[in-house]
Amino acid sequence: MGLNEKPLSTLHEKASYELGDFEVPTGREEAWRFTPLSRLKGLHNGKADPVGHVRVDVDAAPEVTVETVGRDDARVGKSFMPTDRVSAQAWNSFEKATVITVPREAVTSKPTVLTLTGEGDGATYGHIVVKVEPMAEAVIVLDHKGSAVYADNIEFVVGDGASLRVVSLQDWEDDAVHVSHHHAQLAKDATFRSFVVTLGGDLVRLAPSVTYTAPGGDADMSGVYFVDAGQHLEHRLLVDHSQPNCKSNVDYRGALQGEAAHAVWIGDVIIRVEAEGTDTYELNRNLILTDGARADSVPNLEILTGEVAGAGHASASGRLDDEHIFYLQARGIPYDEARRLVVRGFLGQLVEKIQIEEIRERVMDALEAELSR
Repeated sequence: MGLNEKPLSTLHEKASYELGDFEVPTGREEAWRFTPLSRLKGLHNGKADPVGHVRVDVDAAPEVTVETVGRDDARVGKSFMPTDRVSAQAWNSFEKATVITVPREAVTSKPTVLTLTGEGDGATYGHIVVKVEPMAEAVIVLDHKGSAVYADNIEFVVGDGASLRVVSLQDWEDDAVHVSHHHAQLAKDATFRSFVVTLGGDLVRLAPSVTYTAPGGDADMSGVYFVDAGQHLEHRLLVDHSQPNCKSNVDYRGALQGEAAHAVWIGDVIIRVEAEGTDTYELNRNLILTDGARADSVPNLEILTGEVAGAGHASASGRLDDEHIFYLQARGIPYDEARRLVVRGFLGQLVEKIQIEEIRERVMDALEAELSR
């Protein structure tokens, strides 16, 4: 399978399963200009040492089916096509895929948790498919930990009238490198809710995307990240509205502290000619806590029809508000505690959207630990 015959947009011009269709990035390309390629450890140029391993353990809800399948399984690769070289490398390099199936009209009694544990310094590749059949409801948790050089593709296929909630935790060790593409495909009246939490790793680059195959799809994509000294955490989102009367909402927030802490957020929303009645909004906000930290935030909105219900975007990056800190200090709260309260409130507004109490508390505890450093 070669190049996609229909260009995606002026923002995403190429899609292919073939690795050779993508040139090795140099860092001058728009898609790679913020990413320190030298820290990818060869994931982008084929020089990665393929001796690593990421173990996938699944604690599944009793209603779902879990399978480990080969590359020739018809369900693998149906809902997406790679749009950059690392995604294509992962597609061509994985050996086995994990397939989670939620049967028609099933409502799962508990979250299905996939724990991905890195075991080694060499590179490895993965693939996961989550298929939610019509009118079903499910919650999926992706929990990444350990040390790894890892690239993967994850497909979320949400059927007619189905609902899927996903929480993805990037809680890697400090030396990990992770490049991941999350592809959600929404059928008629499908609902997709994702929440991304990125805390660990040396370099983490996530690219969540949403496409629609019929009217009525509704996607909400939220995320929080905390960037420490020397870390590079990058999130590149794409919402492709190609069907009428669909919705999307994006809200990502981050905090940064320490020398050379670097956050990158790119939000791309495309509203095609046929996508009349689209209602979409994307927002990114960054709180810079110390000197030496840097946040790059680029929202893009490409509208090809005038018949939209709503479309907007916003981005803001700045330091702690001195007035907020002064207000709290004037009431006897020490500076360090005042700082924690402000940051906790800034990120906690989003964290409250995580409906799994255990995960929500774990994220808040991790953020508290970051603030205490």
